[in-house]
Amino acid sequence: MKPARIVIVGGGFAGVECARRLERKLRPEEAEIHLVGPSDGQLYLPLLPQVASGVLTSVAVVVSLRRVLHRTEIVPGLAVGADPKRNHIVVRQPSGTHCGLEYDQLVLTPGSITRIIDVPGLPQHGFGMKTLAEAAYLRDHVLRQLDLAAVSDDPAEQRERLTFVTVGAGYAGTETTAMLARLTKAAAREYYPRVDPAAVKWYLVTHSGRIMPELGDRLAARAKQMLARRDIDLVAGASAAEVTERSVTLTTGQVIPTRTVLWTAGVTASPLADHLGATTIKGRIVTDADLTVPGLEDVWACGDAAAVPNLTAPGEFCAPTAQHASRQGRHAADNIVATLRGNPRAPYRHKDLGMVVDLGGFDALARPLGVGLRGAPAQFVTRGYHLMALRTFAARARTGFNWLLHSLAGDDFIRIGLADDAPHTIGDFEDTGDYLTPEQVTAILDECHPG
Repeated sequence: MKPARIVIVGGGFAGVECARRLERKLRPEEAEIHLVGPSDGQLYLPLLPQVASGVLTSVAVVVSLRRVLHRTEIVPGLAVGADPKRNHIVVRQPSGTHCGLEYDQLVLTPGSITRIIDVPGLPQHGFGMKTLAEAAYLRDHVLRQLDLAAVSDDPAEQRERLTFVTVGAGYAGTETTAMLARLTKAAAREYYPRVDPAAVKWYLVTHSGRIMPELGDRLAARAKQMLARRDIDLVAGASAAEVTERSVTLTTGQVIPTRTVLWTAGVTASPLADHLGATTIKGRIVTDADLTVPGLEDVWACGDAAAVPNLTAPGEFCAPTAQHASRQGRHAADNIVATLRGNPRAPYRHKDLGMVVDLGGFDALARPLGVGLRGAPAQFVTRGYHLMALRTFAARARTGFNWLLHSLAGDDFIRIGLADDAPHTIGDFEDTGDYLTPEQVTAILDECHPG
């Protein structure tokens, strides 16, 4: 029989783990495996704040797919459309051209993008933290503000450039704020004699009034104390109402003069979900417990893009975390193998094993298996977890060496000029404008496969 063509969309945690498991469980004559992704590397998202703060280099947080996938064909490009009736997806290749890719089994793991709500000025002036390019660009921008503030004689301009606002107090927002506040204070103290370190201000704005609720009340209170020690103002019960080039207005009416607004107030699923005609919840594709998509034959979804029933908490869906994404990817592979061999599929079930948070230095929090840790023990657990999650020796070695070098030599406040040119928007970095309409998908597939 002709080998089944399995197409995996997305090279994140779920997609890579799915491909790795399929390679181990299926013989070459049983299936061809294709993975569609914009690059040939798997970005380890939990360490992006450390790239933004300069603790880690960019290459340290990317795992080479060709080191971990040996039989999977890596298809460079972005899946920008799907037609489940014709068993095809449309891929925008790096050259800008589009092509159709046929599948027998489709696994959707496109991940998530920054959720942009209807806030005037946010798409033009906000910064995101979902891609490696965004993390590197944010670091360059923040250090550029210190450079420009140091040579300015205008007190108003200095205040704007030395004030930084993060909207959203989840993991990405809290960790990035904590690490960049540490970086900017140290830079002002050591290398900018014309900049008063006390003038460097960071605000963390949260609509709910809570930060990282998954940690529990006791550890979340510890996190607030750690942020307060770094002179980070927690603004509770507010969000952004308007963002301009020189300020942000909060929903409470407070106006904060600033040139930097980091937006981490949630994520939404890839726009690819809209092409399937499947039921969605907050943009995430609703799946059955076995990770199949109801009403769509031979289509699976997992990771951030999927709303998977949480069988350990009836009525809820699994959180969009790396922990769930990795396990869902492996489980989807097991169920695909079962389907191809005519065996029954199993429901996905996994209880959360805990959370880890790195705020920089020895400020860390962890809750492994429900046990609350803070300080050096938490930092040990946190970094050990990250090293285990990185899939190659090369990635672990780079990351570990970067941590060692940073602990011995400290920070280097170096810009590479990314923020000196025309500003880039969140949409530019995350390709949100590249997705096609269903009509465009049909036209492209008709052109690629006439008749």
